[in-house]
Amino acid sequence: MSKKLILAVLALSLFGPLHAADEGAAKKPARKSSTAAAYGPEDMLARTVFQSLLADLALQRGDTELGISAWADLARRTRDPAVISRAIEVAATAKQYDLALELTRMWLQIEPDSTRARQTESALLVLANRIDDLVPQLAKLLEQDKANLPTNLMHLNRVLGGKSDKKAVQKLVDQLAAPYPEIPEAHFAMGQAAANADDPMRAQSELTRALQLRPGWETAALARAQIMARQSPASAVDSLREFLAAYPDAREVRLTLARLLISERRFDEARVEFDRLLKASPDDPEIVYPAAMLALQQGDAATGRVLLEKLLNSSFPDKSTIHYFLGQLDEEEKKPDAALAHFRQVTAGDQYVAARARAAQILLQQGKPEEARELLHATKGGSATEQARLAIAEAQLLREAGRKDDGYAVLTAALVKHPDDPELLYETALTAERQNQPEVMEKHLRHLLKLKPDHAHALNALGYSLADRNIRLDEANDLITRAVALAPGDPFIMDSLGWVQFRQGKLAEALKTLEKAYAIKADPEIAAHLGEVLWTLGRKEEAARLLSDAAKKNPDNDVLAAALKKFQP
Repeated sequence: MSKKLILAVLALSLFGPLHAADEGAAKKPARKSSTAAAYGPEDMLARTVFQSLLADLALQRGDTELGISAWADLARRTRDPAVISRAIEVAATAKQYDLALELTRMWLQIEPDSTRARQTESALLVLANRIDDLVPQLAKLLEQDKANLPTNLMHLNRVLGGKSDKKAVQKLVDQLAAPYPEIPEAHFAMGQAAANADDPMRAQSELTRALQLRPGWETAALARAQIMARQSPASAVDSLREFLAAYPDAREVRLTLARLLISERRFDEARVEFDRLLKASPDDPEIVYPAAMLALQQGDAATGRVLLEKLLNSSFPDKSTIHYFLGQLDEEEKKPDAALAHFRQVTAGDQYVAARARAAQILLQQGKPEEARELLHATKGGSATEQARLAIAEAQLLREAGRKDDGYAVLTAALVKHPDDPELLYETALTAERQNQPEVMEKHLRHLLKLKPDHAHALNALGYSLADRNIRLDEANDLITRAVALAPGDPFIMDSLGWVQFRQGKLAEALKTLEKAYAIKADPEIAAHLGEVLWTLGRKEEAARLLSDAAKKNPDNDVLAAALKKFQP
């Protein structure tokens, strides 16, 4: 006999007499408890235990219908709140919300003042998406629990957060919170609901009223600024500054202001705020870490190092990240052994593969190419992306060791395993061009642009390759123009645009573009292109001086050397 059949037989043996007893009871005068009278207290207890076990066994065996019906029947027979609560839980889990609500109403008939029963009913109405029916239930709950009214008002939006109809939620919150106009949390709740319903003016108005009722309330000030930032970050900055003028010790507001200033690239102003925060909380990792990153962003390596080293001796959990940035600082300061020591201590996180790649580069520079490659081979990429980055690092290592063919082979093998990895496609394309395989380069870049049409560097690389080979110049111009639109301040993309303009015979435009690019970045290859344009325009002395100065600063650059040889034989 199957397990489901056994359960069905047990159910019949249990439910049959109970129903029969009820039918008989209906023909007799009413008693205090017909069930208890028919079976006696001990027998009723035994049957309750038995039926609850049967119900749970049915649920465990996957017979949801039998389990739910057994619990519902038991709840109706016993009218015990604990049994009813369990029956409601089982029904709700199976998304039988009508049954669960029916049982909840029975619970409230038995215990009309039960806060738990009313909370259960409200939760079920939310799950059943019966928003309109919620108002009287939640209003009653708020009224019953006056001691916790502010907290309960703050929780309203969280309770209703899963509902997709935000306008309906806003209407509900307004109905529930409006009777409490002098409680700041009521206005906060209405403001939050308005923000979720894409009603920013109403949201700001309600939060402003909440702040009027409780002037130093950081939570409301932060919520209002967050809403304002969606429309105008500058207005949000002004709002936070105004609050800090009245409450200068508001830590969270100042920290939020500092972060907002960073997002707006107002680094100097952000630095001022972080300096104040550091004075008040010099050992708080939540402040020290962004302050360190900001110092590094501004080129203040000394301050950045002090703050990073402080984090190493703090409770900051991500020590690997700190070692990575300290390794970068040591590498920039020509301290390879110290940098290597830090990079080796990066054992996890987003910088893990990058740190191992940098460590391998240092070993290569120290004349240890095999140790460098072994380090990369010992690094296990945890994801496809990390495996692709390791292949790129190994290829770069081999190229710098003079083994260009081996490096290209590593990339092509990795691309077979990860054909849609954008960074791997880009690196393999550039390497193919160095291997004098422009058709392969173009194939990889076009595949990359199918995956990422707005990849500025891929657009630029393909456009520059066409321009450099002096073919399909209109297409090259179009590709590079799109790249410039995506990254307007990139000097290397500007250099490509100047070069294609030169190829098209637009010498005046090319000169203007290349001079602008060289002013941003005095790169040797930009210098080579600018020198050729100057030479072609007849400004040969100026071109020779530019190329000569650039060569002194970059004696090993092949492109610059070729330009010098071409114009100064």
